[in-house]
Amino acid sequence: MHVACPSATGKPSVSVEDGVTVHRLTAHRWPLHPTWMICMPWETKPEISRLLDSLQPDVVHTQAHFVIGRYAFSESIRRGLPVVATNHFMPDNVRPYIKAPKAVLDGGTAIAWWDLRRKFQSADFITVPTQLAADLLTENGFTSPIRAVSCGIDLERFAHLRELEPQAPRSTPPRVLFVGRLSSEKHAADIVEAVAKTDPEIGLEADIVGGGDQEEPLKQLAAEHGIADRVHVLGKISDKALMDAYQRCTFFCMPSTAELQSIATLEALASRKPVVLADAVALPHLVRDGVNGYLFPPHDINALADRFTRICRMGDAELDAFSKASLDVVAKHDIEYTLDTFEAIYDGVISAAANSSAA
Repeated sequence: MHVACPSATGKPSVSVEDGVTVHRLTAHRWPLHPTWMICMPWETKPEISRLLDSLQPDVVHTQAHFVIGRYAFSESIRRGLPVVATNHFMPDNVRPYIKAPKAVLDGGTAIAWWDLRRKFQSADFITVPTQLAADLLTENGFTSPIRAVSCGIDLERFAHLRELEPQAPRSTPPRVLFVGRLSSEKHAADIVEAVAKTDPEIGLEADIVGGGDQEEPLKQLAAEHGIADRVHVLGKISDKALMDAYQRCTFFCMPSTAELQSIATLEALASRKPVVLADAVALPHLVRDGVNGYLFPPHDINALADRFTRICRMGDAELDAFSKASLDVVAKHDIEYTLDTFEAIYDGVISAAANSSAA
């Protein structure tokens, strides 16, 4: 297994991590985003070409079509290599970072969908994380077959948090947890606003985990609402600290409107936690409303505060029932099933390519 990705430092390098050879390609910092690194076509194409010629892979699996993925498509096809493509991109995710009139943004969105179709439909096999994501592609003009394959998580990693014993005494005060990139499309600020609207007697606190350009604005927002002592913007934390955060929280919230699948939500479910999710894109697939958590209309702060209050005021038996139901929801997202599925897909496209060459 070899992985090609942008270099976080900008300089190309090769390393072996957990048995996987990682090729970090020449990249440059994107000025409109604090963490994005982008690759330039005139640098990436020769790097990908040399890599394919050196490795001569049986199959190429690309997770995007900018810019490394774009040349993974074209250079693999030129060499007769089968390509599996998984899409995680939605044009709407980019709109907040482009300052332009709505008409220009709408035109750019249409062009982005056209470009995504043109490139992805050259693949031998297309997958997406959820059926809703597949439907979204079809609604935007895709005609190739598309299969939904969950990104999956290692459920065994969370075994110590999801034992079927009665739930340990709930945390005091109650805590809501958010885990994710702190960028505008994630809407973590909605959590701060909703916490501020809950009854102060509940004492609800929020742990916000992740890095991004919204870290300081979130702290400022909490201070403006007079709840800086109840909103903990923790930044990026270690894996152990993250597991502790999942264990410590009463429930998890994902207010994002740009999730084709939310790994953090899957991890919360595997940690045996109720969830409160925005009724947007693929998130509704991860909650049975009123069974293991609640949906809320995106950006509706009053509704979000109401869902928070409902969970905080649940009795122990009801909260434990919600927690157990989360395990049922996440069971079908085990990484072992995902790996088996992709191995079967790889076998299929490799065999088809071999038969085509022999014909």
